Amino acid sequence: MVPFFPKPISNKGFLLYVISMVTVSLVFFNYAIGVEWILVGSIEVAVFFLVAASLTQQWQRIPANFYTRNLFWLALVLRVVWVVFSYYFYLDQTGKPFEFDAADSVAYHADAEWLAVASWESVFDYLFVNRSGYSDSGYLLYLAFLYRLIGPNILVARLMKALYGAITCLLIYRLTRRMAGESTGRMAGVFAMLMPNLINYCGLHLKETEMLLLIVLFLERSDYVLRNDKVKVLDVIIPVLIAVSLFLFRTVLGAVALFSFVTGLVFYRGNVAAKRRRIVIILWSVFAMAYFAGGTIINEVEEVWQEKDWNQDVKREAQTSQGNLWAKYATGTVMAPMMFVLPFSTFVDTGQQNQLVMHGGNYVRNFMGVFVLIALYSAVFLKKNWRDFALIGAFAAGYLGVVSFSGFSNSERFLLPGLPCLIVFWAYGVSLLGAKSYRFVRYWYWVVLAMEVGWAFFKIGSRGLL
Repeated sequence: MVPFFPKPISNKGFLLYVISMVTVSLVFFNYAIGVEWILVGSIEVAVFFLVAASLTQQWQRIPANFYTRNLFWLALVLRVVWVVFSYYFYLDQTGKPFEFDAADSVAYHADAEWLAVASWESVFDYLFVNRSGYSDSGYLLYLAFLYRLIGPNILVARLMKALYGAITCLLIYRLTRRMAGESTGRMAGVFAMLMPNLINYCGLHLKETEMLLLIVLFLERSDYVLRNDKVKVLDVIIPVLIAVSLFLFRTVLGAVALFSFVTGLVFYRGNVAAKRRRIVIILWSVFAMAYFAGGTIINEVEEVWQEKDWNQDVKREAQTSQGNLWAKYATGTVMAPMMFVLPFSTFVDTGQQNQLVMHGGNYVRNFMGVFVLIALYSAVFLKKNWRDFALIGAFAAGYLGVVSFSGFSNSERFLLPGLPCLIVFWAYGVSLLGAKSYRFVRYWYWVVLAMEVGWAFFKIGSRGLL
């Protein structure tokens, strides 16, 4: 197994970013992005590829306790630096410490500011009685509680997100180590630490950072239950309660979490006694989830599923009416097979500054997608150890599958919850590299270049600007 991210591949990853940027800028010169966005993207991509190649090699040789300490503190420093920089960057660019065209983040802050001084009875009524659904209730409750402690301090709240992000990196390491071994776990931890999207969200007043922490904590605790023949009741209660809390952040996440937990219980290997225990755990989990979730959440999940096709059609029509002439072709059938590499990176300026901030991280996802293919192919056809990855595979496939058939199949924010699972597959795919798979990686370089140029053509062409 390859215990670190090979430097030739990391160098190609950064070089291909430069080639893609130059190619797109020359071909679509009138829509070339500004120097400031090129600088932001170059730093994001360089830090991920070049630093990952160095640290995954250096940190393989240090004791586990030194690794976890280094991982946590460097992850925290990177996120704190971005939080402080982005706070003043957005203040300078937009006149307020929120992203371009901020909507949800401003609403979250305003609601939490009010809830922080309201009575707990009013808070409960607003979040759980007078709402048609529970999505966002969990984040607003958390933010209101935090504001009661520290005041409506935006910067401090985001520094807390930096802490949560660093903890998430540790959990991804622990999860991957248990699934694929120590060296692969260390790679996954470094990938998570350096992943631009995970860093960027710490500087936004959105719920994604806290949501990702809950997702990874759920997966890590669920995996612990799956791999231990002797488990306590509390060991099962914890992931179930975390899954319930996910309903309060994004409805479909709670349903997918339950689905992945039960899938893992069904397919993971074990002795006869363990299998019998798993049957009991499955039944208990289903009944517990049904009890905790209650009618409102179940109805909300059912409504989301029933309206997925309608939502997709409405989104396509709205995009088309706004000038996205080709948006109607981005259907679920087209987008679903590409979910492991989406969202495509934006290398042209069409007035979407938030996508330009994230374009470096999205490029990383495009490039690293090849390792998901290698990991899945090996797990299913070569090593046939797919049962070891049934939990995260079911979560990623379940969630990304739902998103692919919604109107948000290329929305970075809606795709983000699947990223931790993909990072695990990236690390596992890298660890499996050999002569045949490396040849496939070299072919993938051309695929990535085609993706970036093709997406630029699609974005400009769909707006009738060609």
